[in-house]
Amino acid sequence: MTSRNAIGPNPRQSIFALLREDVGCVFQRDPAARTRWEVITTYPGIHALLSHRIAHALWTRNWRYAARFVSFLARMFTQIDIHPGATIGRRFFIDHGCGVVIGETAQIGNDVTLYHGVTLGGVSWNLGKRHPTLQDGVVVGAGAKILGPISVGRNARIGANSVVIRDVPADMTVVGIPGREVLPMEQRRISSHGVDLDHHLMPDPVGKALACMLERIGELESQLAELSGTPVETEKDCDACSDNCNPVPHEKRQKNRVTH
Repeated sequence: MTSRNAIGPNPRQSIFALLREDVGCVFQRDPAARTRWEVITTYPGIHALLSHRIAHALWTRNWRYAARFVSFLARMFTQIDIHPGATIGRRFFIDHGCGVVIGETAQIGNDVTLYHGVTLGGVSWNLGKRHPTLQDGVVVGAGAKILGPISVGRNARIGANSVVIRDVPADMTVVGIPGREVLPMEQRRISSHGVDLDHHLMPDPVGKALACMLERIGELESQLAELSGTPVETEKDCDACSDNCNPVPHEKRQKNRVTH
């Protein structure tokens, strides 16, 4: 009996049963999909996944060269590089697909979505587990890099172009370089199919940190002015967006405004 927490499809399922599920899940996650025939014949993610199902079956039977050759052909036609040793669960969807790389020891659960340019890579040349594990329901945005033998928890969300090098808790959103946890499940808007596609609503932790620093600097300047007995200048806007950030004396700024 397969464990409920096991990564990958039920070994008793046929490749054709898995393919039906893989094609069916596309309609839940891509509004551009119209017919099953269109998905089967024109979606490179489906082609790469079908090739991987065959290559992985050969790999587990120790037909290693045949598995690598099938993977090589799939990469030539789809621009998606999936090592035949990677374990991929049910209803896996690669949207667009170009530039996706999935390493040998990567493990991907059920209902996972990857966008183009995603890398599930390793950071070591040692044998053994060296690629990430993605639990069920994970969504990885375009260009994201998840590196090393780390785990991304259930229903987590990785923002576009993020670089993730640490474990990610379940139901958490991660953005930035390196990846930072910023948004839990209760603050996300989930579609009726249970998929969160609002990549444009990603928070900016770096911008938030800079805003906090500027606010703190303003408070410190006000305190310093009060201690020195000089008037507190409340106006903090710049003369023009093209100006550099060098401090301008208050008297000079007032003179410039009068002459203008």
